[in-house]
Amino acid sequence: MHYNDTQWAMEYFNVSETLLNHILQITMRRGINYADLFFEHTTLFSMSIVDNKVTSSVQEQDYGVGVRAVCGDKIGYAYTETITPKTLMAAANSAAAIAIYNKGITIMPQAINPCKIEKNNYPLQHEFEYLTVTQYKNYLEFASNYAHSICGEIKNISASIGNKLSHILIANSDGVLVYDIRPIATISVTCVIQDNGITESGCATISLMQGAEFFTENRIKEVVNQAINKTKQKFNATQVSNGETTVVLGAGSSGILLHEAIGHAFEADFNRKNTSIFSDKIGKKICSEQITVVDTGLEYQNRGTVNVDDEGTKGQQTIIVDKGYLNSYLHDKISAKHYGVNSTGNGRRTNFRHPPIPRMRCTFMQNGKYTQNDLISSVKNGIYLDDFANGQVNIGVGDFTFYATHGKKIENGHLTETVKDINIIGNGPKVLQNITAVANNLSISNNTWTCGKNAQSVPVGCGMPSVLIDKIMVG
Repeated sequence: MHYNDTQWAMEYFNVSETLLNHILQITMRRGINYADLFFEHTTLFSMSIVDNKVTSSVQEQDYGVGVRAVCGDKIGYAYTETITPKTLMAAANSAAAIAIYNKGITIMPQAINPCKIEKNNYPLQHEFEYLTVTQYKNYLEFASNYAHSICGEIKNISASIGNKLSHILIANSDGVLVYDIRPIATISVTCVIQDNGITESGCATISLMQGAEFFTENRIKEVVNQAINKTKQKFNATQVSNGETTVVLGAGSSGILLHEAIGHAFEADFNRKNTSIFSDKIGKKICSEQITVVDTGLEYQNRGTVNVDDEGTKGQQTIIVDKGYLNSYLHDKISAKHYGVNSTGNGRRTNFRHPPIPRMRCTFMQNGKYTQNDLISSVKNGIYLDDFANGQVNIGVGDFTFYATHGKKIENGHLTETVKDINIIGNGPKVLQNITAVANNLSISNNTWTCGKNAQSVPVGCGMPSVLIDKIMVG
């Protein structure tokens, strides 16, 4: 594949090093401190069925380049969907004008130097284009037929399949020129089961940064089995009583709570603007010494992984919380300059129409020293939750509400009856402080996690080991 071939990428986008250097020079006239160009060509395909009938089939392409000019805290941004020298120069002039540049001052960009990605964390083994529409339809029909074959109580089943492939070329005034190929493949299954007049539904999804090799019958079976198991668990489940209780979070998808209720408050733009509760907490203890929180761009084939971020910064791992102490925010180039540190590789964007901002990649808590059974056996009365769906959060102060689809009661140190449809309500920083034990069973969730911020959505990953939360509100 061509993922390390910047020359091939320049031919792909019909540009040259000479032209890129010239556009960066135009952008940086009269005092612009920094400039970058973000070229993108993305193709998407998705298909959905309900009980073997195709309900939608969509194929899209997106193509263009974004030009950013930065002058202090001022950002100018322009984009074009047509890549020619003329349109690039027009976008460069527009971005520079928006940034309110200083007349008479000229800062020259460094000459771009093609660089190679040292390790590809999402190698594209097989192009999506090798799969036909008929083959995708066959996969979906296989999912439906397999589900009916193993569960006679299924009332109906819906399934969807999708892929996305992005060619990305980044050039910036720091001299970086880098090319990346980003594939994402997804399978999702939702089943409705009816038993003795009771109807329940459940959904399962797997999404990874892989090519066409992602789509296999074994993987489809895995997703179908998960959806059916989740649905069956809901039968005979009870509701929980409202109130404050002890909760054990299961490993894996509970990491979405870490991402939403706590992780956003570590993004540097919120802290730079003093809207995060952690704005003055660098170097201070914020939770138990058992807790270490990591955000990484290196988790192999995870949705949140980046070989390079959308500013061309190398993918890396950042320790946010180190044994209870706030160690680092998550930085793009702008916030890094403000704080006098290096970018952590967290500059991300939805597409070429948007400038990058600090965003999480794959965020998780590292393993502790206990087993999950240690945590459960220590609880006299509480709840164990192991499957999370969605939630709402006030990023500044960290107040949140999350929805857990499934769990079990804990009574005298044992898991007992199943519970469902649980809301947990609290404050992220306070919940972090109320974690009193961390297990050693870290699991990274490969669900279709997508994070929204400032009207931009990006794929992310999350994970958790099981943790014991001393007090939290449920209902």
